[in-house]
Amino acid sequence: MDIRKISAGEIKRCSETVYRMKKEMAKVIVGQEKVVDSLILGVICDGHVLLEGVPGIAKTLAIRALGQVAGCQTKRIQFTVDLLPTDIIGITTYTPKKGFEIIKGPIFANFVIADEINRSPSKTQSALIEAMQEKQVTIGKTTFKLPLPFFVMATENPLETSGVYTLPEAQIDRFLFKILMGYPEIEDERRIMESNITIKKFEDFKLNAISSPQEILKMQSLVKKIYLSNKVKEYILRIVEITRTKNFEHGKYVEWGASPRASIALFIASKAKALTQGRNFVIPKDVKDIAHGVLRHRLILSYKAGAEGITSDKVIDEILSRIRVP
Repeated sequence: MDIRKISAGEIKRCSETVYRMKKEMAKVIVGQEKVVDSLILGVICDGHVLLEGVPGIAKTLAIRALGQVAGCQTKRIQFTVDLLPTDIIGITTYTPKKGFEIIKGPIFANFVIADEINRSPSKTQSALIEAMQEKQVTIGKTTFKLPLPFFVMATENPLETSGVYTLPEAQIDRFLFKILMGYPEIEDERRIMESNITIKKFEDFKLNAISSPQEILKMQSLVKKIYLSNKVKEYILRIVEITRTKNFEHGKYVEWGASPRASIALFIASKAKALTQGRNFVIPKDVKDIAHGVLRHRLILSYKAGAEGITSDKVIDEILSRIRVP
């Protein structure tokens, strides 16, 4: 692709918009810069994000703030054990004197928060996954397109194993990123303690809409035009290949390597990273910056890995250190 076909003005406008979105979100989200970066990258890539973290660290607030600054409609679905697919997508109902009518579910929004997605059984989880993949749902005999852009942020609570339904690996693979949201730094927590959503209403933060659905769609189109050289493509392919050959020290802990979706995700996410940095071409550092988010949920580790405290992130660290950077 000829990078001269990409306007420098378009690149600059996009990177400036992203910067302003982050700055606006910082009014309510204290710290957690990497999480905010990954959420914005997920939107620009037209992907979806799985966010894992303990309760009370503003997972839901983060996506709510992102929806506000992106100028997009946001809806939240609390997943519970008795939640049905129709509670998500909608139903066909009969009303006397009106006849049959369709009531659309909360899935019809630009940004959807799937809170504690592992609380519901696989049938309900699958209804959301299908909507994510196809960007459409069928209610009764009618198929409806979902509003664009369409972005899902699903959250998981890593503390509990009782009463939860673990997402199958094939379904987790459909998320572009898996983000780990940890505890804030002590100084950040001081600010959170003094000014937070408990003592203030969300509206009190007065977040401005920096972007719009139309502008988000333009960004999603622009990211595909970012130049990625053959050398960087080979770098991505070597990273994915080594997860399958397991030819490295921690390879013995890997049961299954990354799927082809990992190559696709590294490809598009590195382009988005370059775009947000104001560049029209990808460098190897872009790939390294997004590698953990792309790969951590796509590596299936053995039981022995868990017993010995080996995490996916440790495996990815070694892989990145072994692959020669072009």
